[in-house]
Amino acid sequence: MPVEITWYGHSCFRMMSRGEPAVVTDPYEDTVGYTLPSLRADIVTVSHDHRDHNNHKAVRGRPHVISGPGEYEIGGVFITGISTYHDRAQGGERGKNTIYLLEFSDLKVLHLGDLGHVPAQAQVGDLGTVDVLFVPVGGGPTINAAQAAEVVSLIEPKVVIPMHYKTDLVKFELDPVDKFLKAMGVESVKPQELFRASSAELGEETQVVLLEYKQ
Repeated sequence: MPVEITWYGHSCFRMMSRGEPAVVTDPYEDTVGYTLPSLRADIVTVSHDHRDHNNHKAVRGRPHVISGPGEYEIGGVFITGISTYHDRAQGGERGKNTIYLLEFSDLKVLHLGDLGHVPAQAQVGDLGTVDVLFVPVGGGPTINAAQAAEVVSLIEPKVVIPMHYKTDLVKFELDPVDKFLKAMGVESVKPQELFRASSAELGEETQVVLLEYKQ
């Protein structure tokens, strides 16, 4: 069955597929500027222990909380957490970050959290085909637009969905998504309310998808 992806701003997404656990990534506190709506999930992934990514207590349903590297299987969804860094100083400035590969029955999704460096090939070489990539693009505490484009070329996903960038609600300094679109050579992309896909439906060339944040 297709996976339905909804963006709630910043790095928070919910992924739902009929018959499989619902997953929420990096729920935030209101200090970000967005207001996190009432979400229910079976699984919550937390990339790092900062307030704009770790508010798992706000998610209803007594979810399984995954907050570090390892291999997990919950209700048929396979999750691999891989250790990376929140900066280019091997964690010396902002600590560590976990990226998560989520394998639904019909879709493989990679969430990069607050990745602060371009990963080495050894860190991503065993991921296999990634259908959907969530990549931070706003710079500041994460990789910037040019580095994000480099990461996209390294991973070669079928779909890339940018996150963690400046919008009219974000209260701290980030670059807008336009810089990433320019780095990817994309002139304009019409935002979608949600994205629904299965692996077999996606093309081989990387497609950039913009989502509207849902409040």
